[in-house]
Amino acid sequence: MKRELQQYAVRYAAEQERQGSLGDGRSSIHYPALFLFIGDLVAPAVSAVRQINRLKWDNEDGVVYVHIGTEQGKGEGEQSRQAGRAPSFQDMQDSYEEIAGGRSTATDDHQVTYHHLPLSSYQAQRPSKTLRKDVHRSFHESAEALFGLNRTMRRVSNRIAEYGRLYSSFDRIYVTVITRADDPLNVLLPEITKLTETILAQSFKSVLTDLHVLVSEMEQVDSFGYASAAGLAFLRELDYMQSLDYTFSGSLLVTEDGISIPVTHPAAPLYDLVYVLSDKNERGTGVPGGWTENAEIICRICLLKNRKQDEGHEARAAIGSTGANTYNNTSFKNNIRTTSDQHGYASAGFAEIRRPNKPIALTVLYHLYRYLLVRMQQEPDWSMKEKLAFFGLDAASVERKVEGLLPGDDLVSGMSGIMTHNRSFAELKPLSLREAERALFGEGAEAYFRDNVIRPVQERVRERSTGGSLRRQAEQSHMERPEAGYFQWAAWSSGEPGSVREALLALIRDKSMQLESARVLLEQRQQERVEDQPIKRALFRDKQSVRNLIDCLLERVYVPKVDLLQLEHELQLLRSYDSEMEELHRFSREVTVSLEALERTLRFAAEESIAAADEYIGQNVMEYYGKVTEELIADLESRRGQDVWFEERYMGDMNQLAAIGSDRLLQRLMHVCRALLLSAEPLRLPFEEELLQRANVTITYRDRDVLTRDDLFRRLYRTLEEQAVVRIRVFDYTQEHRYEEKYFFGDHHSAFMDYAAHAEETSRIYKLGVVYEERSSGVEKLNLMGGFHLEDLMVYRNGKVYYDSYTENGYELHPAELLEKLSPLR
Repeated sequence: MKRELQQYAVRYAAEQERQGSLGDGRSSIHYPALFLFIGDLVAPAVSAVRQINRLKWDNEDGVVYVHIGTEQGKGEGEQSRQAGRAPSFQDMQDSYEEIAGGRSTATDDHQVTYHHLPLSSYQAQRPSKTLRKDVHRSFHESAEALFGLNRTMRRVSNRIAEYGRLYSSFDRIYVTVITRADDPLNVLLPEITKLTETILAQSFKSVLTDLHVLVSEMEQVDSFGYASAAGLAFLRELDYMQSLDYTFSGSLLVTEDGISIPVTHPAAPLYDLVYVLSDKNERGTGVPGGWTENAEIICRICLLKNRKQDEGHEARAAIGSTGANTYNNTSFKNNIRTTSDQHGYASAGFAEIRRPNKPIALTVLYHLYRYLLVRMQQEPDWSMKEKLAFFGLDAASVERKVEGLLPGDDLVSGMSGIMTHNRSFAELKPLSLREAERALFGEGAEAYFRDNVIRPVQERVRERSTGGSLRRQAEQSHMERPEAGYFQWAAWSSGEPGSVREALLALIRDKSMQLESARVLLEQRQQERVEDQPIKRALFRDKQSVRNLIDCLLERVYVPKVDLLQLEHELQLLRSYDSEMEELHRFSREVTVSLEALERTLRFAAEESIAAADEYIGQNVMEYYGKVTEELIADLESRRGQDVWFEERYMGDMNQLAAIGSDRLLQRLMHVCRALLLSAEPLRLPFEEELLQRANVTITYRDRDVLTRDDLFRRLYRTLEEQAVVRIRVFDYTQEHRYEEKYFFGDHHSAFMDYAAHAEETSRIYKLGVVYEERSSGVEKLNLMGGFHLEDLMVYRNGKVYYDSYTENGYELHPAELLEKLSPLR
């Protein structure tokens, strides 16, 4: 159920992003884009990046994703999931196709390609002391690995060409390389990057390649030593790859005939820009969600550099020269270059403030259910007679059921034909009625009554077993009077004062007393003397007098016996109903308990989702949307009637759904909430207006603490800045040149965007830009910072001790031919 609620909330949030129901439009990228993920450890980032792009980019269908990994990463997928580690490629892909030299897999839309490098160095059970070195050697010694990679990248290039119609220009392609610093496979970055660029250059005039290095400082618990050493080894190699005099040459292109063609890289940094992103921010605190949260930053940087400009919007939305500043890649590169002309590295921070769509969806769902639950709990204004009749326990219904079991009057009168013993009236006169019966019939009258009255009644009772009849009667009555459901059944069958069961028990007591009185009366009559009976005596006709006595016996004894039998079966029926009412109470109580538990589940899910949101952005969600939901319900009922919820196309019979199970009820509830409430106009307010109203929802008329629009803007501006902290920790006192640019992503009609563009206009020391989009559901901020060296990073300094220790203990962390080219550790 929790998973269903989460999916419901995610679906609503995605609808707000994708369908434009909030007036949001998605950005488009100008040139084709390729995301190249290298290494087993970076697997979770594939789905994260792609999911973000699917939500944010209008032409994301043309973006291609390539994930290069190893067989080991694939084979350990299930163990990785069980151990809580990053899932492998097997976990990330949907279908497979064979490509020479390695398997390449793609999802149904052919956007994601997995390529497996068949490296012998990964066949060992655990990493060796020369793992990174062996990976490099295995790749260069394996003709199969190089040929397979050639085939995969050529196929990817052709696939990108198929999406040309989705882009404004096909002259350039942006390649974004993503890897983890501690992944051994990144030792092949130069080879994979240059091969990719060379193949793409055959289709594009220009190939611009950025590298995003993900470093993990938070999760290094079990393998912190080797991971730190391997990470620092990669950073040393990266420093060499980004040096101004870096060159590369290798026979990477391979034809179908096995002919190798050299690929060269002239003296220049390998990547246009390198971004280093950690799971700790600049303040040293952990980032919620870990390093995978950096996917948002990666996607936003790519959009910033490759965004399709809407000239009409940009011109109309320009709000002064400061706010109109757009991103200039060349300018940013030049500004982060240090005084020694050494290449500078960059990092970024990201924050977003938007309507808390997931909490909203869950909160509205909770308040709707709470309202319907109160409706179900309402006690109808019925008399006890009506309640008894609902269960078929009123006197008329009970008598009807018993009457059908008993014989007619003719059966008792037929007893007059029973053979009698020859007795004179004079002999019978001094006897009691019981003695007279024995004298006349012996055991015959009792046997006749037993065989012709009692036994048939017992058979009919068995045939008409009342098992479950009370519940069936309640269900039938509920169809006619739906206001009495399980909550009423549970209350009425509880035995509490004023309940139906209390009245039933009173009926049983009364009927028991009637039965006892009838038995006493019958016993008294059987002891009466014949001579005291009002029997008409016929002179000189003794047989007629005896016949008159027999009629008196039947009238005075056997008719009461029939009445007694009716009382006994009425009492038996009422007692069986009492047992059934106990069972009905258990059943209905179970259902009502599950209904109440569902309410608690929905409230907990809503509160949990609210708590997960930012404290400021998630404020008053429960209170505000409680009022909004109440108003929407009142408006809907005024237009379509109070019973609109219980139409068959909406909730229908909630009692029936509840009896089937809470899951079924929840599914219908989510459908009704989406159809009738979540699409309503009050839920489509621009995020600023929505946040302002929500912030003031608890303010009374005379309260002076009303939040003004200017107050709101100041808080939003400050919140965005505090949350968009750069995702890397640098020694501030060693960073000689720090350069910053900050960009807002928001609606061109937004008053807050105008405020943000001019806030601190005279005091800011960084470049501020605004990216205008058609969005009313929120605003985002991307902070870019660059100019630091790798040795300025905390992760670099912390990793030195492990790097030195591992190398001293015989670990070879670099290819031999590369080690001599690396600069000394700083």
